[in-house]
Amino acid sequence: MGVLEKISGYRKELTAIRQDFHEHPELGMEEYRTSDIVAALLEKWGISVHRGIGGTGIVGVLKNGTSGKSVGLRADMDALPMDELGSVPYKSRNAGRMHACGHDGHTTMLLGAARYLSETRRFDGTVNFIFQPAEEGSTGAVAMIRDGLFEEFPCDYIFGMHNWPGLAVGNCAINSGPVMAGGGFFEITVKGVGSHAARPDRSIDPMLTACHIVTALQSVVSRNIPTGKEAVVSVTRIEGGHAYNIIPEAVTIAGTFRCLDTAVLHEMRARMKTIVTGVAAAFGATAEIRYPVEFLPTVNNPTCADMMANAAADICGDGHIDRHMKPVMASEDFSYMLDRVPGAYMCLGNGNSEMLHHPEYNFNDEALVYGASILAKVSEDALSV
Repeated sequence: MGVLEKISGYRKELTAIRQDFHEHPELGMEEYRTSDIVAALLEKWGISVHRGIGGTGIVGVLKNGTSGKSVGLRADMDALPMDELGSVPYKSRNAGRMHACGHDGHTTMLLGAARYLSETRRFDGTVNFIFQPAEEGSTGAVAMIRDGLFEEFPCDYIFGMHNWPGLAVGNCAINSGPVMAGGGFFEITVKGVGSHAARPDRSIDPMLTACHIVTALQSVVSRNIPTGKEAVVSVTRIEGGHAYNIIPEAVTIAGTFRCLDTAVLHEMRARMKTIVTGVAAAFGATAEIRYPVEFLPTVNNPTCADMMANAAADICGDGHIDRHMKPVMASEDFSYMLDRVPGAYMCLGNGNSEMLHHPEYNFNDEALVYGASILAKVSEDALSV
């Protein structure tokens, strides 16, 4: 019996698990109920369970044969801090929390792969099933790594996937380089001297200074980033002042910066600081910038990308695999795991659903068996007997 055929036999159970997760979403580092269910199922299938890795994270370990080779499979478990507006019968019961990014599906797919591999054991080595907390807060992967994830559970390769609205169910997309952007947010505080708005000559106007900083920041991408390197700097918030006739003392500017190359990321940050402090000084004001890197670029190892694409082709058919996926400017903290271990990240078709982070988004249960099968197959291939 083939991988897809066997895992299709779990369809009813996987759907029930996924919908239960959807109905009971939990935010990052609060995935207590989810973790309890994951741990109980892994133990039921004879998989060794290790809890408390990076907070609420779990690693299930399944060994077979005598090989020292190992593979990591990762799924994220957390929901988003938003209300669900859809009308599915398993709508979120937790106000202000919703599985609007499909992590309920990701967790379920990894559980499906774990059940299959525990039952068939057609591999020689170790599979580490990594259930990560707090992807949305960008802290979960780093927390697990700091807790010794790869020292305690070494992996030769690591694989993960994300559902993708607009891509047909049973289709996949991947490439052999950058998949998602790295970057973070920035917050700039511009300080000047306030005054009556009728006497601007008595002020050092932080509002005028801030407007020039916003304009100048657009030169980072247009004039400092090499042609062919994708990057973005977006200002999304300006705050300052409380009255129409008062020039304020300070103004805050905030936004995001992203790119697909780590070296470019550092160049962007250097240029942003130079522009912010220089423009402020030209107006007689001062400015401080806080701009932590929240995510690294998510970059696939070419060998691992081929392995995952070939596994997906075996499951879905080669004509359903896009091996030249165009990178997207969204970010993913799986990047920190790929920075430590060679691996690959794939996009899995979710059909014509609402887009990710939409209040009426819903994971497509028809995709569960495809995702679980690909994760299982790439493990068998990497740990072939």
